[in-house]
Amino acid sequence: MTALPPHSRPIRIHSLTDADAACAAAAELGIPLLLVSAPGAAASAGAGWFRAVAARAAARHPSVAMTAVLDCADRPGDALGALSAGIGAILFTGRLDVAERLADIATQRGARLLTALPEALDLRGARDPRRTCRNWLGGQDGGHVTE
Repeated sequence: MTALPPHSRPIRIHSLTDADAACAAAAELGIPLLLVSAPGAAASAGAGWFRAVAARAAARHPSVAMTAVLDCADRPGDALGALSAGIGAILFTGRLDVAERLADIATQRGARLLTALPEALDLRGARDPRRTCRNWLGGQDGGHVTE
């Protein structure tokens, strides 16, 4: 399993608008970004949706070094589907023995598997997502935080 990237103030997104807000804030601050889908989004929104959202946000904010992670919850089938769809980083919170097998598959595909995240900012319901992201990334912990 892969260690967390050094920029470990993750932001959970629910839409392209959220992804854009997070990228814009990271660009303003000149820092890398750890963008994470909503919990279990591999099952609800799908890998294709997440890949498209991350790609559009990255294209709109090319100066941001972004790591985009699709949350597969504890569902190994969703994790395999995400890896098959070309997702470069996934979060899997299921059994350790399954995570170890998935990590091996991810490595073979040039992807990364995370099994945990530090405290994350969740943009669901944020009134001003860009400001909320800027505050969070700048070390001010305002906003909706999840673990």
